[in-house]
Amino acid sequence: MDFLYWILIGVSFLLAFAALIFPILPGALFMVLGFVLYGIFYSFQPFTVFFIAVQVFLLASLFVVDYFSNLYGVKRRGGSKAAIWGSTMGLLVGPFIIPVAGIIAGPFLGAFLAELLIGRKSMGESVKVGFGSVLGFLGGTVAKVIIQAVMIGYFLFVVI
Repeated sequence: MDFLYWILIGVSFLLAFAALIFPILPGALFMVLGFVLYGIFYSFQPFTVFFIAVQVFLLASLFVVDYFSNLYGVKRRGGSKAAIWGSTMGLLVGPFIIPVAGIIAGPFLGAFLAELLIGRKSMGESVKVGFGSVLGFLGGTVAKVIIQAVMIGYFLFVVI
């Protein structure tokens, strides 16, 4: 049964990483699910107050990075609130409309179209904002990969 338990825990962690590619998935919840599954299958005893505090801090960091990376990328290139919303919508919808490439094309097109149509910016300025959105997303994704790896590493350090 140990093998099956660890497979389920591992799958929940993999789904947390899959959420980096498919933002509609609740990656943070899958991360927490892995910890909860371990507690149910084995014991919650290794989860000290310090462990929980560190994991909650890192979990909150995931949300902060997610929000501010997009905001930073768009604002850095002169984008408006409309571009931020467009980028976010493109990020959520893009991977489903254009599999694989939609994770990059979605935020770009969302920010680009929002600036062009709502922000009334020129084509060149809108393209710059679209690229800013993609750069913000990619930077945020790298940061989230690192944070999630630290969360799992710390979890394994505590339970093994």
